[in-house]
Amino acid sequence: MNLLQKNRIKYVLHSYKHDAHLHHFGQEAVEKLALDARQVFKTLLVALNGNSKHLIVAITPVSGQLNLKRVASTFNVKKAEMVDPQIAQKITGYLLGGISPLGQKKCLPIIIDEQAKQFATIYISGGKRGLEIKLDPNDLAHLLNAIFANIKSDK
Repeated sequence: MNLLQKNRIKYVLHSYKHDAHLHHFGQEAVEKLALDARQVFKTLLVALNGNSKHLIVAITPVSGQLNLKRVASTFNVKKAEMVDPQIAQKITGYLLGGISPLGQKKCLPIIIDEQAKQFATIYISGGKRGLEIKLDPNDLAHLLNAIFANIKSDK
């Protein structure tokens, strides 16, 4: 939130009581906050060409799955794969289910699914389970120097 305030980006916090028994964190936010699942985005860490030192952050709707072939194509590499959850936590400094694209320990390239541009505002993790940030996707992209691309599966 400090980063958003420092850059004068408008945002709204939405919190809910996280159920420790649930592991579909994005879907839990959708249900507990009564949101459109196409407007709520999850933050995932991806390794390019199997290299744990060549990581990117993918921000994609909770309503779908990340298409790793599209991510690889966007970054002009042969393959992309999800990073082990323990490594994702270590790299970002956040717990799984609360990984925010904001304020991560390392500055990594970021890609946002282009579906975000359909909405005036989207929801991203606020850095802990049970906290979502509502903001303009263009503000998010500008702040993070992110690119938009079609990275979700069509299924």
